[in-house]
Amino acid sequence: MQESTLTTYVASDGDNLAVQDWPLGPGTRLRGVVLLVHGLGEHAGRYEHLARWLNERGFAVRGYDQYGHGESGGVRGGLPSSQRLVEDLADILGSTRKRMQASTPLILLGHSLGGLVAAQLVAQGLGRVDGLVLSSPALDPGLSAFQKLLLAVLPSVAPDLRVRNGLDPSWLSHDPQVVQAYQQDRLIHDRISGRLARYIADTGPLVLAAAPRWQVPTLLLYAGADRLVSPHGSAAFARAAPARVVESELYPDLYHEIFNEQAREPVYARLGAWLDRWFG
Repeated sequence: MQESTLTTYVASDGDNLAVQDWPLGPGTRLRGVVLLVHGLGEHAGRYEHLARWLNERGFAVRGYDQYGHGESGGVRGGLPSSQRLVEDLADILGSTRKRMQASTPLILLGHSLGGLVAAQLVAQGLGRVDGLVLSSPALDPGLSAFQKLLLAVLPSVAPDLRVRNGLDPSWLSHDPQVVQAYQQDRLIHDRISGRLARYIADTGPLVLAAAPRWQVPTLLLYAGADRLVSPHGSAAFARAAPARVVESELYPDLYHEIFNEQAREPVYARLGAWLDRWFG
């Protein structure tokens, strides 16, 4: 097994983004490259298990810490402009493409906030990808009435003010080891700014509006017992998108991090079958 490597990518505004690569071992046939986009408050290093699983099936994996997250630069939970996250993804995607042969498939895999950013990139045609996997994407943040009131006021009067994101780690997974590791991870933060909250609220509807015209092969996997994002957003996307290119699977009893759940075997099996179908 090859060791993962950690490098630095300099974004367009000079901020450093931490990039982690999980290459294939010698003699393994390359089926494609998977680019991971992590969720709110976390970082790419938490996807070690998924990356190794993909390596075993012939996919090289690259992940990066989004602006204001993990080892990357930026204010924790901040967002300097509404397009910053998707622009960073487009830059990383372009840089990754340059390292690959033109015939090698590139698949985006985004979780939660990362799923929203990845779906936005596809919806707006900001980069060429051959496949998209969405894991519990934040297409509908499921805001309470109070949170909606804050969102209506905070971004306009104090867009850079950061508050707690309200994420309860016990809602991530039924696996207590996953929850404990999350709580002890020094790279995880619990901040969100008014501008980042507004970005999440505004971008979900943008993606849903684009669903009927979707052309990129997509696998949508989401949790029915999710208390961190609303599964209704994923269900709405699945209904609106063309069935010939978008496959979806609901896991009624799982929590938000479906790849880190105790009952995760069906999730991995579904991903494996989809990859075999499109990138065998």
